[in-house]
Amino acid sequence: MSAAEVGSVALLSDTHGVLPVLEAVLAEPDVRAADLVVVTGDLVSGPMPVETLDALSALGDRVLLVRGNADREVVGVTRGEACEYPESVSAAAALRPDQVALLAGLPHPVVRPVAGFGEVLFCHGSPRDDDEVVLVDTRLERWAEAFADVPSTVGTVCCGHTHMPFVRLVDRRLVVNPGSIGMPYGRVGGAWALLRDGQVSLRHTEIDVDAVCARIEAESTYPDARAWVDEYVRGEHSDAVALTVFGPRDGR
Repeated sequence: MSAAEVGSVALLSDTHGVLPVLEAVLAEPDVRAADLVVVTGDLVSGPMPVETLDALSALGDRVLLVRGNADREVVGVTRGEACEYPESVSAAAALRPDQVALLAGLPHPVVRPVAGFGEVLFCHGSPRDDDEVVLVDTRLERWAEAFADVPSTVGTVCCGHTHMPFVRLVDRRLVVNPGSIGMPYGRVGGAWALLRDGQVSLRHTEIDVDAVCARIEAESTYPDARAWVDEYVRGEHSDAVALTVFGPRDGR
């Protein structure tokens, strides 16, 4: 294993300011043991943005944060840009200046060598666009367009954005979406993945939903936090609904 290569990666995405679920996932033994924790974007747009970003930053050199579309939008709001998403507007008002600067400096995409995988590209929506939608059933032609500028040396692409976990091959290239920590579509709890020894495993962390919601309501200053957690933490939106909504955005 070369000096720059990491042995194992705990892959997270879309934490969306939901600190209690993030803490539960970070406490998983395989996450604690991973050489690198990668979070592929949309870190803070949700009810507890300050605390969530502090928890991720506290991992120091063990964490790699990748920019998501919502992170870009939060920075834009702090610069006077309009935004239609209340989660991003609220996060922008809450974050400290050093946290805004951190978000403003996040990279997208990022390539890192991982043992057993070779070069792995980490992105949010797709390698070319942090807001692009690609799904488990997206047609191969669209995947080819999204991967057009990806170096041939990259054999694995890890993305997020759609909040639904999947692993699939795209013309011999492995694609992994770990699902969402903060706003799951389908199964309630924390979705993540582990890359280790050349194998990918999709993981799920169970939570006490009532306790998580109660804590967010008690500790968050987010407007109408109760309605937010009912919709997003309790999993009001199923994966079938999400696929129906997202489907038209992948050019099908």
